[in-house]
Amino acid sequence: MTAPDFVKDLLGWRAKESPKGGRNPNTSDSGSSTSVAIAARILDLLDIPTNAIRSDDPGIGLEEGVLAYIEAELPKLAPDRAWLFFRGKKVTDFAQYEHLAQIQKIIKEDESKTLGVEIGRDYVIKPDVTVGVKTDRSLLLHAAVSCKWTIRSDRVQNIRHEAVILTRHRRGRQPHIVAVTAEPLPSRLASIARGTGEIDAVYHIAFEEILDAVTDVGTHGEQEVLAELVEQDRLLDFTALPNILRF
Repeated sequence: MTAPDFVKDLLGWRAKESPKGGRNPNTSDSGSSTSVAIAARILDLLDIPTNAIRSDDPGIGLEEGVLAYIEAELPKLAPDRAWLFFRGKKVTDFAQYEHLAQIQKIIKEDESKTLGVEIGRDYVIKPDVTVGVKTDRSLLLHAAVSCKWTIRSDRVQNIRHEAVILTRHRRGRQPHIVAVTAEPLPSRLASIARGTGEIDAVYHIAFEEILDAVTDVGTHGEQEVLAELVEQDRLLDFTALPNILRF
């Protein structure tokens, strides 16, 4: 199994018992028996015991684990580049998006509020994890990594919103734009992995385990969705991400 070490510190069981009795995995949707079954099977494959009580939504831990893993692995693969790694850094701190700070300033100073209505306000975003490359003249955004413990409709919209801004409003090279998640249900993974290419791909922190779990306990429909995502390289193993980012 390929899940990084930090995954076992985050995945586990909810402290509160479910209405049906017993505890559910902390990645599952308690209203979906398929989600609970797949998530529980993932825990079993990772040898995570039933007394391993974890947070319902360890979002910060996921961000920290993702950053630490990339920070440790990427310089080994491309040691000739001046890599820098951040959590919650504004995109306007990077060369491709510096101009957005000026746009935001103009909008803020517009007393009529017309500009805010006409062109929007949400230009200065802070991706969960960013990878930068320091050059002689500037700091370039090399990758923006959105970390979402599970996938829900509001989180999908947040990922897409950030991706659209990073793509449409850059001046210079397009950064890698990816999402990392622990979501167990393939149909929910598909809600962000499918689409018109706002993001490069979705990376799962327990990739081999979700493949086996869906085969073991997933419905036929969920098995078909997962097979499609994997075949089309829309869902990938998180441990492969540093190798992708080295280019």
